[in-house]
Amino acid sequence: MHSRASQNRLSTPSRISVLLLAMFATMAAIYVAGRLWQDAENRVYLIQELDKQTGQGQSAISVDDTLKVITCREQQKKLSELEMDLAAATQEGFVPKHLSINDGTHSKKKLLAVIGIITTFGRKKNRDAIRKAWMPTGAAVEKLADEKGIIVRFVIGRSANHGDSLDREIDNENRHTNDFIILDGQVEAAEESPKKMKSFFIHAAENWDAEFYAKVNDDVYVNIDALGAMLTTHMDKPRVYIGCMKSGEVFSEQSHKWYEPEWWKFGDKKSYFRHASGEMYVMSRALAQFISINKSILRTYAHDDVSTGSWFIGLDVKHINEAKFCCSSWSSGAICAAV
Repeated sequence: MHSRASQNRLSTPSRISVLLLAMFATMAAIYVAGRLWQDAENRVYLIQELDKQTGQGQSAISVDDTLKVITCREQQKKLSELEMDLAAATQEGFVPKHLSINDGTHSKKKLLAVIGIITTFGRKKNRDAIRKAWMPTGAAVEKLADEKGIIVRFVIGRSANHGDSLDREIDNENRHTNDFIILDGQVEAAEESPKKMKSFFIHAAENWDAEFYAKVNDDVYVNIDALGAMLTTHMDKPRVYIGCMKSGEVFSEQSHKWYEPEWWKFGDKKSYFRHASGEMYVMSRALAQFISINKSILRTYAHDDVSTGSWFIGLDVKHINEAKFCCSSWSSGAICAAV
């Protein structure tokens, strides 16, 4: 009996201790939970306030709303890219803009044609002969532009040794005549002729707003009145390429004068596609702008007339085989003649 009573007395304090510990643990848990809840509420409040300050709205959004945000950002990115493309296209001449004449004055009306006479170093006698025969000089240059809407310029590049005597001679000649397009970024060399042709059409399209752009060699005489009358009959055609059309053999022998390094591209029979003879040909404004826009990816071949024709093969272009552009000799109604 005595021992059992002693055990009861010893066990009673230990039970009290357990109960106290349990009470303290419960109170601690309640306290911690309360603090966590309060902290969570504070975080939510802070997030909401931050959203209000940054304009982001709710901090938690649904999956659908998330997809809408992503789509919106993608559209904004595409819009920015389109704006950049538009700016580049405007610079390249794709978007119509107010174009200026080469001397810096603005054209009063759209021109009918810009004629580039392709020349090179050592051909001053040819140029003087053309000036005397059919190309206006002095005040007559402006009169031709105002009355007939036609601009005529000699086209030349720069010497490989930029600034040498060849360049200085052209600069001096141009100071007296003011009838050159000098392509500063184009080297003047026989093998550069196709690239020079591309540079001319790019320059012409970017500097003059005309219905047509023409290329003429500096040993060809042109009847400007007949040319103007003929071109007006084709103004209803948006994409037209006019010239004395031919095909011609592709020469794969490296020793041949007309050797074509890429002869293998033209099939087993080695014939060029139809293209205008290089003595003289004309293209409409849309085609000149096409060359200007796509200048970095347009391929050139060994010859300038073949290169020009190749740019239009895959396009919806009206090829016009005009016998009056076959400049072998003067004939009835002829527009040009080679001398």
